[in-house]
Amino acid sequence: MNKRERVLAMLHNEETDYVPGCFWRHFIPELERGEDIVEAHLKFYRETDIDLLKISCDGFFGWPIKTLTELENPKELYHMEHMASDAPFIREQIKRAKEIVRRLKGECVTLYTTFCPMALFRLQVGWDKMMECIRKDPAAVMHACDIIAQDEMLLVGGLIREAGVDGIFYSVQNAELTRFTVEEYHKWVEPGDRRVLEYANSLGDCNVLHCCGWDADEAGTCNHLESWQEYPSAAVNWAAFVEKMDVSDIRKFFRGRPAWGGFDNRSCGLLYRGTEEEIKAETRRLIALGGKKGYMLGPDCSLPSDIGPERIRWVMEAARSGK
Repeated sequence: MNKRERVLAMLHNEETDYVPGCFWRHFIPELERGEDIVEAHLKFYRETDIDLLKISCDGFFGWPIKTLTELENPKELYHMEHMASDAPFIREQIKRAKEIVRRLKGECVTLYTTFCPMALFRLQVGWDKMMECIRKDPAAVMHACDIIAQDEMLLVGGLIREAGVDGIFYSVQNAELTRFTVEEYHKWVEPGDRRVLEYANSLGDCNVLHCCGWDADEAGTCNHLESWQEYPSAAVNWAAFVEKMDVSDIRKFFRGRPAWGGFDNRSCGLLYRGTEEEIKAETRRLIALGGKKGYMLGPDCSLPSDIGPERIRWVMEAARSGK
């Protein structure tokens, strides 16, 4: 199997010759736009020798339209307008992905990182303003998230159909135990989440659900994972060290769906601090848990930006050698 064949088999819950791996990190602001970000992605891919390239949306967080950048009262959200289909925020992301895909020449599967609508809303206005708005007028926030979802579908369509990525790495957030009840999440957040994800699924079968746990970790809590249990996707990436669920737990929870993860992404974790032998031993342990069918090695979330690529290569070497 080559890298592309191996990852496609994993995403379709088929056995692979060895367990593939994919890790990722954010890039410094100086690299967020233009050719530099393309080169940064390809350099990381080559230096680490991972099996899949997850393309970052660094430089394109939030949803920069006037209503959100100047938001004071949630009632203003009822008058929110759509982002233009030719807006640089959309077109430049498609351009980035297209150039990376072109340069890879079909060598591996590519996924592009996108956030769910309410996460984009929050990234633009901040946690406090988001919660203030949704407590005062949840319908207004839902209306705004529906507008974002419709526009995000233009982005997703361009990424898959025009740029040629194989799917999206769809980051769902806001399900911490301390934020919403499961019932509130299903009512207020899920409609926007599903609209984008189900559209992506209509375009292809390689979309991955990223059950983001970074904020839950900082808050000392975890997520209502049941909020996302029925979200349709090819595979699931989860925060093993936040949710305290290993690969066998998460596959059972998501009813046998392929799983991607297992390594702590934080600077306190073994991947960042451990020795070569410790990292390779952990790789072997995770492979024994996950097996060669429907499992890919990876992190809970983005790695520290200063992690050495050799640490990821140690994982890949252990996976490929079986030792």
